[in-house]
Amino acid sequence: RATGASIANALTTAMTATMTTATGATGAVRAPRALARRRDGLRRSGTTGRASHPPRSTRRRSLEAMTRARETVWSSPSSSAATTMTTACGVVRRLSRRRREEVGVATAAAATARASDGGDGDGSIVAGGAAADVAIDAASRSSGYRFVVVALVAFALMLCNADRVIMAVAGVPLAAANGWGERAIGLVQSSFLWGYALTPLLGGILADRYGGKVVLGGGILVWSLATVATPFVAASGSLGFLLLTRAIMGLGEGVALPCMNNVISRWVPKSERSRAVAVSMGGFQSGSMIGLLAAPALLAAGGLPGPFVLFGALGVVWALIWSVTSTTYPAQSTFVNAQELAYIEDGGATTEATTASGSAAKVTPPFKLLLSKAPTWACIIANFVNNWGFFILLAWMPLYFKQVLGLNLRDAAWFSALPWATMAASGIVAGTLADSLIARGWSNTHVRKLIQGVGFIGPAICLVILPFLTTPAQALAALTCAVGCTAFTQAGFLVNFQEIGPKYAGALHGMANTAGSIAGMLGTYLTGAVLEATGSWRAVLFVTAAVYAFGAITWLTMSTGERVFD
Repeated sequence: RATGASIANALTTAMTATMTTATGATGAVRAPRALARRRDGLRRSGTTGRASHPPRSTRRRSLEAMTRARETVWSSPSSSAATTMTTACGVVRRLSRRRREEVGVATAAAATARASDGGDGDGSIVAGGAAADVAIDAASRSSGYRFVVVALVAFALMLCNADRVIMAVAGVPLAAANGWGERAIGLVQSSFLWGYALTPLLGGILADRYGGKVVLGGGILVWSLATVATPFVAASGSLGFLLLTRAIMGLGEGVALPCMNNVISRWVPKSERSRAVAVSMGGFQSGSMIGLLAAPALLAAGGLPGPFVLFGALGVVWALIWSVTSTTYPAQSTFVNAQELAYIEDGGATTEATTASGSAAKVTPPFKLLLSKAPTWACIIANFVNNWGFFILLAWMPLYFKQVLGLNLRDAAWFSALPWATMAASGIVAGTLADSLIARGWSNTHVRKLIQGVGFIGPAICLVILPFLTTPAQALAALTCAVGCTAFTQAGFLVNFQEIGPKYAGALHGMANTAGSIAGMLGTYLTGAVLEATGSWRAVLFVTAAVYAFGAITWLTMSTGERVFD
């Protein structure tokens, strides 16, 4: 017991001395000019005071040293306790300061526990080996904080869509309370798009320049406050102020999707990006489902302000949580350990702000260069086609079912939820499939072409078949299949922005999302014009299928999964 206690004391002293010596040695080795450049870079990128991490090469050497230390400790039964302590401390010396502190506590605790059981010299060797194992295991355990960041992004997108669709349910009582007609409600609905179409590109540029953390946090704060204000502005009876409030809400929401791509490109390695985008977009689609199903109950319980105030308040709370739990880059986060940081950065995440003092991220996007490449146009056309078909499916299919099949689906709550639930599940399946194919050795280009091909060819086939189906069940199955296939785009062009130009992912997504907003407005309007002129649903469905086919052809011939822009 005395021997074990002395070992524990020696280990604790050695660990403390090691941490002190390593910290001092690190400061002595680094040249003053290098330290000055490091401080200036951190100050410019807004990371002063944050924890830093060792370079990749140092982390690799640390992991190799840990493996050698484990083998040395357990393969030397004749070694002395002092030698064992030196080996364990050598492992810890190679870790970051934050991990040294954690490992030091864990190692000392392990040795103390062993010493309390008593033992001779052989027991001290076992204690030292166990202590080294604790040190190694603690150093190699990933914190997994990137999953928290992705979950927060998914929740933000859920609120984004929930806030948007509340008006679809609250529009009727709002119009009744103010004596407005259908034209006024249509104007209120469209006013959201006035603001929404203006900010995707700007939001993407700002996200690339200042980081998705700041822009997404500001965006959700703007649209949440506008959501809370909506019922009170409507109660004043001023249609003009209500239109302005809805437009401001659209301005805030327009930055959400470009920021999502920006955050994922910096926080998630390439091998997990398809699933990360799928989970984030699953939150986006779930927001529509949650908003449509929850709004009637909230209106009944709290009157007209009920759903607006609740979802708006949730957005404000989210913004506060986001401001203290997220960072622009994982290297700036105190919640990310060295092992996870190595996994993220070595996996291909964007790291310009930490490796080049963030100067590259602040360059204005070269739009002429971006628009001169075919893969950029492949993404823009894909987003245009996706939104064209998607908004037609959701906006006009209820009328098709009513006029052609005699089924009023707007009265069925399950119809409102079914397409969004199907998209959320299908998107996760697509993301998992894409990542698994890449892990098996498929090239990024082949995977994106395959997945996006399903996302366009699948809906085209369903829409061609739809006019020949005679029962509501058959038609609803075809519609659900079409919407489910469109979710495959989440592992197609939506991920491709990060692959062809990770440094400009926000700007690329912003350009494509602007085109998609235009497509949504044009598609829904022209569909009504075609129906009014011809009265033919087949014409509408076949034209939409042709648009999907055009999108598939351009994607298969123009896209790539490799980096195009440095």
